Amino acid sequence: MLTWLSANLINIALVLVIVLVVALLLRSMIRDKKAGKSSCGGNCADCGACSGCASCRTGQ
Repeated sequence: MLTWLSANLINIALVLVIVLVVALLLRSMIRDKKAGKSSCGGNCADCGACSGCASCRTGQ
């Protein structure tokens, strides 16, 4: 078991770093969503997700 760990230490470290980066990105996205921030450009005429957009529902 110890030889397997030492042979794959770099791979294990890389996977842990990738998982950490993804977790931080998700955390940031969730916080932005809760704070009401979005990536909406406000152009409802060309928006494919207009039914889910707050500005489309309020008529702004």
